[in-house]
This record gives sequence, C-alpha cells and structure tokens, in this order.
Amino acid sequence: MASTRTSVCLFLSMLLFLSNMHCEAQLSSTFYDKTCPNALSKIRSAIRTAVSRERRMAASLVRLHFHDCFVQGCDASILLDDAPSISSEKKAINNDHSIRGYEVIDDAKSQVESICPGIVSCADIVAVAARDASVAVGGPTWSVKLGRRDSTTASRSLAESNLPSFRDSLDRLTSLFGSKGLSQRDMVALSGSHTIGQARCVTFRDRIHNNASDIDAGFASTRKRRCSLDDASSDNLAPLDLVTPNSFDNNYFKNLIQKKGLLQSDQILFSGGSTDSIVTEYSKSPSTFSSDFAAAMLKMGDIDPKTGSEGQIRKFCNVVN
Repeated sequence: MASTRTSVCLFLSMLLFLSNMHCEAQLSSTFYDKTCPNALSKIRSAIRTAVSRERRMAASLVRLHFHDCFVQGCDASILLDDAPSISSEKKAINNDHSIRGYEVIDDAKSQVESICPGIVSCADIVAVAARDASVAVGGPTWSVKLGRRDSTTASRSLAESNLPSFRDSLDRLTSLFGSKGLSQRDMVALSGSHTIGQARCVTFRDRIHNNASDIDAGFASTRKRRCSLDDASSDNLAPLDLVTPNSFDNNYFKNLIQKKGLLQSDQILFSGGSTDSIVTEYSKSPSTFSSDFAAAMLKMGDIDPKTGSEGQIRKFCNVVN
C-alpha cells in the first residue's frame, strides 16, 4: 500500500514537472520561426516608421509594455476598449492621458495579420515593440521571448492599484515591483527608461513650485516657464531628461545625482535611501545600465504570461474575438 502511494505521488510529481516544463517552453525567442518567420521584421519596420515620425513614441511603446505587464501580466489587456463585459484599463488614472502608441500596435498587428492571420498575439507585438523602440533611439536590444496569448478580460481597478504613481515613496515602489518578482535593481534599471520621453505638467508642477528640497532651484525655474499652477498648463509637456531627451543613455542617473529628477518617483531613487548606490553605479557605467535594463525588460516580460490554450490570439488588438 505504501509502495502504491509512493508510486502515485511520484507519478503526480512528474506530471506537474512536465506541465511546468511545457508552460515554460511556450515562451521562446524562436516561437514564430516556423509559423510566421517574417513577423519580427514586419513589427520592426512598423516601429521604426513610427519612431522616425515622432521620437517620443519610443518612450511611449516601452511604457505601454510596462503598464500592460503590471496588470494581469503581459497579456495585452491594456489594449482592450470598454465593452459590456470589459472595464478598459485605458481610462485608469495612471493610463488616461498618459499611455500612448495604441495605433502603432494596431498598425504592426495589421501588417502581421496580412501575412500570418491568427498567429501572432497582440501581447507579443507589445513586447517586441518595446525592444524595437529601445533600439530605434540608441538603446539596448534583447532577445524577446515569445508565445504569449491575449487576455479576454481587462481590469481598470487593478490598473489603478497595481501601477506605480509619480507620487509614490521608495518603499511603495519597492513593494509594487517586488510583488511582480522584480528587485530594486530591476526597478532602478527600468526607471532608467525615463532617459527618453516626456511628462505632463500636472505630474511635476507641485515639485517645481513648492521649493522642494530635493530639486535643483535652477532646474525648477526652467520648468516653470511652461508649467504653471493653473489648469491651463496641465497637459503641457516637458522632457524627463532635459539634456539628451531623445537618446537612450545614462544621463537620467546623472540628473538624479544633481537633483534634476523631474518626477518625485524619479528623484526618490537618489534621496539617501537604499537605491542611491545603484543610481551612482549606472551614472558611471552606461554599459552596466544598458545590460541591466535589457535583463530587467526580459524579466518583466515574464510576468504571468498566458500560454498554451489560455486566452486567445485576437484578430484586432482592441477587442476580443
């Protein structure tokens, strides 16, 4: 009897092991090599075109992937519009008037569908687009793991509770990233994507007008020119990195050391806390930052992907089939 129980336990353990191996095997950089070998080149072409038209789009596409993965995992839920059974994440407080690039993903999806209908997921296109956007502005590249499937649901409530805010403390940011399996080092590296892109006045005006002790006075004064305390300037944009706003480099970290972090959630990374040493390291070594950023993006892309028979491959990224 004991022998039978042992055999059953071993058999179940082996099934579980093989099941886990199967799920892991679903994500592979060669996933589409046979089913849609030209998919990645089609996506790359669409992203290059979009970024050449507007350099800011590179930052938007990296941010889109980040905001997708932090809600329900990397499943393209952020792309879904409101529907009777869907509460779109697009209108969540941390996404509304902030997340962009939906039309770029739609264009890439359309191009891929024209050669391989029903094969490549929107979730994978979002992941590849982030990598290609980084490369388009001089940032690092990495081998994107593929095989994600698209969700059939979205969650505005999770988007409002799981996404970091520009007002968050270091402890809060560390906790949010940690809940997704990302370390403080991953968090600082990923924050370095703010070396490109822009922020709306409403996200930083309190800092520049309230004489915050953690912001350089000259830097704050420069920002005030297009960012007043009245609502009329709320949507005015300012580059997160004033020096090289369109190049993916390590200047973001140099800015933090000089108290020139535009957002509170940026400057908090260099404020006498546990991440100061990482910021200092990245400010001195652009190669270390680049390699860590690529590794962190890969790690982020592994957050709760749908694989196998889960979810679906959407025909259009903004609606379920």
